[in-house]
Amino acid sequence: MHGRGTILFVDEIHRFNKSQQDGFLPYVEDGTIILIGATTENPSFELNSALLSRCQVFTLNRLDGNGFEKLIERAEAEEDKKLPLDEEARIALKNIADGDGRYFLNMVEAIYNLAKEDEIVNSEKLFEMVKRRKPVYDKGRDGHYNLISAMQKSIRGSDVDAALYWTARMVDAGEDPRYIFRRLSIIATEDISLADPNAINIAMSSWQAFERLGMPEGRLALSQLVIYLATAPKSNSSYKAWAKAMDLAKQTGSLMPPKHILNAPTKMMAELGYGDGYQYDHDAEDGFSGQNFFPDEMGRTMLYRPIERGFERQIAKQYNYYENLRRERKSKK
Repeated sequence: MHGRGTILFVDEIHRFNKSQQDGFLPYVEDGTIILIGATTENPSFELNSALLSRCQVFTLNRLDGNGFEKLIERAEAEEDKKLPLDEEARIALKNIADGDGRYFLNMVEAIYNLAKEDEIVNSEKLFEMVKRRKPVYDKGRDGHYNLISAMQKSIRGSDVDAALYWTARMVDAGEDPRYIFRRLSIIATEDISLADPNAINIAMSSWQAFERLGMPEGRLALSQLVIYLATAPKSNSSYKAWAKAMDLAKQTGSLMPPKHILNAPTKMMAELGYGDGYQYDHDAEDGFSGQNFFPDEMGRTMLYRPIERGFERQIAKQYNYYENLRRERKSKK
């Protein structure tokens, strides 16, 4: 209207759905508006790519000790008197705020209003004056996935104490324990796997124990599982073998199995050679025939590579035993 651009500030911009966000695009592009959006969510997930590509993202981090000190200084200047807290209570107040400046200032205001004349509040009195704040934990995106990721990587890195800490953080924030148990069960198969095949059994039984015990006693089953998984030997050989198998399956399409391992339930199939030359392994020397089970067109491919850790050492011995027998059978032919 006045020949000037307009700054449009949209708080909680993630509440606009993707179609509504598209409505901003033509006006951002022609300069009608300078769009400033604020969100507590991860914009990579909550803003559509077209709008995000036209914006510059600034990350506002949680306040640290220095940031809180500046807020205290401003509050003291506003009130024209020192905040009536001793040093220990001052540190406790910053911890309770958990990085949130607005919440911190609300508590500072409450302390000024509730503290008696010339009273210096200690940490015990502080907790009586302000209710304990629930930890900042966004179950939608960042908090939810960041903490569960931290827990898994701690277990993968065999750091028991860190794994327990991140698990406790999630429980304290109100995370659904079933979600945590599900991820722990994934860890048992993805990060531990055949190095300790009992890990998945422990995961399932701990989950079941939690369901039957309920809270708060069920948390001990959770703690026991985290400790077991973090101290267990680690292997991702099964995970990698499956990934290779899937890639190979996609590359080779619909290749038929070799005819000698196909059944011949009809006369026509028998005439086509189905089942010809099949060797029943139980009747072979050492219970091992060494015959080919891959499609004839692609030959043999090594997908699984056992490691020398935990129980998988025993699997590696058996694996190498059969590989040696296979080479022997092949050389005899």
